[in-house]
Amino acid sequence: MGSISIWHWLIVLLIVVLVFGTKKLKNIGTDLGSAVKGFKDGVRDGTASPAEPAAPTQQVGAARTIDPGTVDVEAKTKS
Repeated sequence: MGSISIWHWLIVLLIVVLVFGTKKLKNIGTDLGSAVKGFKDGVRDGTASPAEPAAPTQQVGAARTIDPGTVDVEAKTKS
């Protein structure tokens, strides 16, 4: 009584298919698979081996240089 048999799992699967439909379940499976693949690719890119150097990244500074010839204006509309 305490364990769940294969028949219980088949009934649960049948109810899930009836509620969601096969197309919706296929879309969920596809989305989940692409998310897992993207996660694996991200983890793989994050751990570069010592023999292969990591690609240099460009750092953007917080300070912004202002060109003296640039005029900062605010556009207004007539009402």
